[in-house]
Amino acid sequence: MAQACVGPALRSSLSSLSCCTHRAFSRAGGSYSTLHLNTSVSALRQHRVYAQVSSPTAGSELATSPTLDGSSTQGSTVKKRVVSGVQPTGSIHLGNYLGAITNWVALQDVYDTLFFVVDLHAITLPHDPKELIEATRKIAAVYIACGIDPSKGSIFVQSHVGAHAELTWLLNCVTPISWLNKMIQFKEKARKAGEDVGTGLLTYPLLMASDILLYQCDLVPVGDDQRQHLELTRDVADRVNHLFGGKQWKKRGGPGGRIFKVPEAFIPPAGARIMSLTDGTAKMSKSAPSDQSRINLLDTRDEIAKKITRCKTDSFIGMEFDNPERPECTNLLGIYQVVSGKSKEDVAEEVKAMNWGQFKPLLAEAIIEHLSPIQKRYGEVVADPVYLDGVLKAGAERAEGIANATLDNVRNAMGFLPRHRR
Repeated sequence: MAQACVGPALRSSLSSLSCCTHRAFSRAGGSYSTLHLNTSVSALRQHRVYAQVSSPTAGSELATSPTLDGSSTQGSTVKKRVVSGVQPTGSIHLGNYLGAITNWVALQDVYDTLFFVVDLHAITLPHDPKELIEATRKIAAVYIACGIDPSKGSIFVQSHVGAHAELTWLLNCVTPISWLNKMIQFKEKARKAGEDVGTGLLTYPLLMASDILLYQCDLVPVGDDQRQHLELTRDVADRVNHLFGGKQWKKRGGPGGRIFKVPEAFIPPAGARIMSLTDGTAKMSKSAPSDQSRINLLDTRDEIAKKITRCKTDSFIGMEFDNPERPECTNLLGIYQVVSGKSKEDVAEEVKAMNWGQFKPLLAEAIIEHLSPIQKRYGEVVADPVYLDGVLKAGAERAEGIANATLDNVRNAMGFLPRHRR
């Protein structure tokens, strides 16, 4: 029994759905393929992502759900569910947008989606309360400006759904600390923080697990730096299901079956790894000390042009993809490819005889043109706080309904006295 409770070591079964693009993103070579949102949606539909999803507990009935052609069927199919979120720390940059949010826009047309601002994660390190409030609203507005449609999915703030914090505590109590000690990001951040490191930094992977497991989701969009966290989530789900679910839960008067659905990874399509403007071998990051290292979504035209003019390049002649000695060139060409909507082959042909002095203005203008409608829509959203508050309220209400149902099952399975809701 003890062995059965131990989570499997880093499963090899991560489900890659990179078929959404014409050509998969090559992490080893750092190359990018074209990211067309319409193409992504079309490919997702071709692979019939609408599938029957079993209920998290026995005895539940399937609801009426839309089919691929938009019609409804009774009790046969439901949309698979996808959840994801971004911390309200720093500014959303081009890497966040091209690596995550653009994929979300495509996913919302095919999946049941919940996208939230993960503000509880933002306090694992020292923070300014006033800035946290402002940044939370800002990130939510950016979601909408980038194309996340509140009528298709839910947009909400993590702390507005109390079940996240409660489930995290319950998972804390059943997760071996040895599992948390192995988390690479904790080791790296704890090394920098020294003795002042907070407990939240150690246990926040369980808050991330709660974010996922509460919504009984099927797929979680992850990058390379988050795979270990998803594996922990899967291990924790397996452990709770084994310790408290199944026949033993049914014997105690519960419905039996599994408590949590064990989610799979969704590997984002092309453009998922945008690198720093100051170091082509490092990922573009909100936490990097220099603002020069990233293009923020809300940067002005002049700021974008200045950053591209000053970005790190090399002394090679001509432009080319995939030369391991030219990571900055591959990165900048990849950015241009994605924001221009051109194929890799077309970009390579267009720029092969250019020098940096010719290419940089071309890249800057392409980025400016691509971000302009996003910035315009962002201005409209923040200018209407009543609308934004309404979106977040509606999103939280829907999310709370799903999360509370899961939490009630967890409480029941773990032996807590039922709470009578008003």
